[in-house]
Amino acid sequence: MTTVSWLKPLKFESERTIARHTVEVGGSTYAFCLAAPGDLSRRTIGEALAGAVAELRAVDTAFSPFRQRSLVSLIRRGELTPAGYPPPLVEVVRRCAALRAATDGWFDAWALPGGFDPSGMAKGWAIDRAAVLLRAAGIDDYAITSGGDWLVRGCGPRGGAWRVGVADPDNPLRVLATVELTDGAVATSGYGSPIVDPHTGRPVSGTGPAAVTGPALSTADGLATALYAAGEAGLAWLPNSEGYRALVVAGRKVDEALRPETFSLR
Repeated sequence: MTTVSWLKPLKFESERTIARHTVEVGGSTYAFCLAAPGDLSRRTIGEALAGAVAELRAVDTAFSPFRQRSLVSLIRRGELTPAGYPPPLVEVVRRCAALRAATDGWFDAWALPGGFDPSGMAKGWAIDRAAVLLRAAGIDDYAITSGGDWLVRGCGPRGGAWRVGVADPDNPLRVLATVELTDGAVATSGYGSPIVDPHTGRPVSGTGPAAVTGPALSTADGLATALYAAGEAGLAWLPNSEGYRALVVAGRKVDEALRPETFSLR
């Protein structure tokens, strides 16, 4: 059962239904905030949330390297070859290959200890897929967040754009950068589990967190992972076209003048 917190709308929100839901999946906490059209029933909203959560669980089941029967674990043990990849795995592999090429190898799902591991972008990809189900149900105003990663669309409960801040890990009261979005993502790296340098196979140390904003959370997630590992050198390849840009690198807000002018991720 999906337990939803229904919030009383503000006076100017009488035409929308505000709902919140938090769930644990694969050791991560995911939070949903929806501002659904007023003509959608609570049952419809609840079913949409249940479907989105089911998608998060399905991605975790398929791609977690900590699950013995996940697709990732099967690949690592040599029990699954490319000829037998199901379509979702084909897509994840393609995205990982594109990120490796775009980041000069700083994101490399094949260079990690133990073998193939798409964890650096899989959470973002799961949230992207969950959001598709919300939109299919007619919910166009929402935020989905997990840790320091956000995917937002439309307007927040109080109207206007969603405002996302990137916190300083050493001082929670300090915000390193903020961005206002009506359709996009913010991904951060360097706040939780250690990130491995794909060139050395050792955990990255001595650098501060990184944050990237852009249209898709899966891509922003992978780019933030790579930027954390590369540090300021990553600004040489980080995108500024196609909507992706750095907000924070090495724990510092990125100056507009340092952002590169061209980028292509295919």
